[in-house]
Amino acid sequence: MNIKEIKNILANEPNFQQLEALKEDKRAGVQKLLASYIKQQEKIAAERLRFAKMQEYENAAYAAGAKAVMGIDEAGRGPLAGPLVIAGVILPQNIFISGLNDSKQISAKRRDALYEEILSKAHAAVVNIVSVSNIDSKNIYRATMEGMEEIIKELKPLAKVALIDAMPAQCEGVKCQPIVHGDALSVSIAAASIIAKVTRDRIMERLDKIYPDYGFAGNKGYGSSAHMEAIKKLGATKYHRRSYEPVKSLNLLPAPAEANILYSPLKDSYEYMPEE
Repeated sequence: MNIKEIKNILANEPNFQQLEALKEDKRAGVQKLLASYIKQQEKIAAERLRFAKMQEYENAAYAAGAKAVMGIDEAGRGPLAGPLVIAGVILPQNIFISGLNDSKQISAKRRDALYEEILSKAHAAVVNIVSVSNIDSKNIYRATMEGMEEIIKELKPLAKVALIDAMPAQCEGVKCQPIVHGDALSVSIAAASIIAKVTRDRIMERLDKIYPDYGFAGNKGYGSSAHMEAIKKLGATKYHRRSYEPVKSLNLLPAPAEANILYSPLKDSYEYMPEE
């Protein structure tokens, strides 16, 4: 066999006999290809093992009789500007999504790719965009809790078990399990964290086009030095949280009252378009 033929074999799930034959081939080029193939297979096996570990909470729920499990997570509790985004996702029981992890541990490019893969494979997904006015009027903890509970109620007809990143949200008829660092321990929560993070980042990138001086595309609403300087020079926008310092000390009028926006990215064509 020539090198091209060997590459083709290794690219198409070689059987035991083919691998044994390649091990006996003394050509340096063949051994290099084989070593690369073995290394890649070890990497794939390690990823599947890691993913299986992240399915333990889901598997325990299925073993206890659950028909489906939802994961709930949020993005944007800490920033000075922009809405909070919460997501809920129900994944198939026997799913495998390579690289799925806590959204904070993944590059923006990889998050975008995983966002598309999650939505293409999920049984259901719901996003809740929690308004700045609700964050200010309720406080961020209560706004987060209520926003999560809205999603749990929305997904309740499909799943009676909710795995939630840290927050003790509740919904009658649903077993809610808060998990500290759940976005790194549960595939369902990790999937929700990516949907929430990508959705919020895209919102902040759109806000940046309306308010370019604040650097929202880069800082995502967090208090970077450039963002803080812009607040000093220009004041706050209607998307800044009045309950967060240093905006709070400006004693501004409340942000315009807005309801939360609850929708499914699987079924709805909704796209958050901020206004000046």
